[in-house]
Amino acid sequence: MRVDVLFGVQQVTPLDVQGRVVAVIDVLRASTTIAVALASDARAVLPFESSEEMITRSKHLERGSFLLAGERRMHKIEGFDLGNSPLEYTREGVEGKTVLLTTTNGTKALLAVQGARDVVVASYVNLTAVSAMLRTALRGGHDVTLVCAGQDRQFALEDAACAGRYVYAVSKRLTGVDTNDAAYAASLIDKKFGDNLMRLFNTAAHGRALAAAGFGEDLTVCAAVDSYPVIPVYQDRQITKLGPERER
Repeated sequence: MRVDVLFGVQQVTPLDVQGRVVAVIDVLRASTTIAVALASDARAVLPFESSEEMITRSKHLERGSFLLAGERRMHKIEGFDLGNSPLEYTREGVEGKTVLLTTTNGTKALLAVQGARDVVVASYVNLTAVSAMLRTALRGGHDVTLVCAGQDRQFALEDAACAGRYVYAVSKRLTGVDTNDAAYAASLIDKKFGDNLMRLFNTAAHGRALAAAGFGEDLTVCAAVDSYPVIPVYQDRQITKLGPERER
């Protein structure tokens, strides 16, 4: 059994994901926002690499059934319904709607892990729920890969720390679990910051940038462990909530 961590989508190769259970981590903010959207009863979230592709797809959907959402350089794309702030994804705004989403890092990471057995969206806000799914997969003999989305194709401290927390949660009290060096490094980063996630975010470059851009409240939402205990599963080009109505 293996639990591997990859620091950035540029490291992903077919061998890293083929047949594995993959968790994509973009703590600030796409992973958190997706969890909040599904917890607020959005019907589904559809990730796209570009806004142009997303708009083309929206023309095939029923008017009023979807929302255009996305950010570039942290801010909402002009003319879109929503940005990438989890605070925008209220039940009143998204319930029953399909959210078409494009972000700088998170949605690209999701699109880079084709060929995985299962793909789940992971963050701090759904830590226990997603860890339980990954742990079940590991105990069933399936290797796990944690993909950190990173920031602009660079290492992101907050994603690495979150991956380290998942490495611990998934592998604790299991024998015979091997990890790569990145998983070990991620675990060390997680131990350094511990439960003080605001210190983590205020240390991380992207966390500081979000605060400077006026998104300081988003950091508080992203730091609330287990506040949105959903399991977002990416399959057939859409992300939906795992539950009684969506069994694996």
